[in-house]
Amino acid sequence: MKKKILIIEDEEILGTLLKEKISERGYDVLLAIDGEEGLALMKSDKPDLLLLDIVMPKIDGFGVMEEMNKTKDLNLNKIPVVIISNSGQPVEIDKVLKFGVKDYLIKTQFNPEEVIEKIEKYL
Repeated sequence: MKKKILIIEDEEILGTLLKEKISERGYDVLLAIDGEEGLALMKSDKPDLLLLDIVMPKIDGFGVMEEMNKTKDLNLNKIPVVIISNSGQPVEIDKVLKFGVKDYLIKTQFNPEEVIEKIEKYL
């Protein structure tokens, strides 16, 4: 069975690019443009890994992680999370690591191949 990746990213061009690149590798990829939509997809589709932006409309990445951690659905809080963010601020990195995030990529400093490597590492 194909592994399912959920991307929660409000920058449509980046989200679409990542979806195409990851799909080419044989993964089933879902894309949400905000945290609210992402949480709904997480609950209905149970992804194997989450690529998560921090700064988004409606519910930001921190809100998504808080919801994942407080939910009674244990499957949600076991989903590996890789953050994709514009900010590389140490305070932000420390905050996401406290949520148990597996890894962190800064948008301006990665290419899609690195994202694939992270996916394969954590699945």
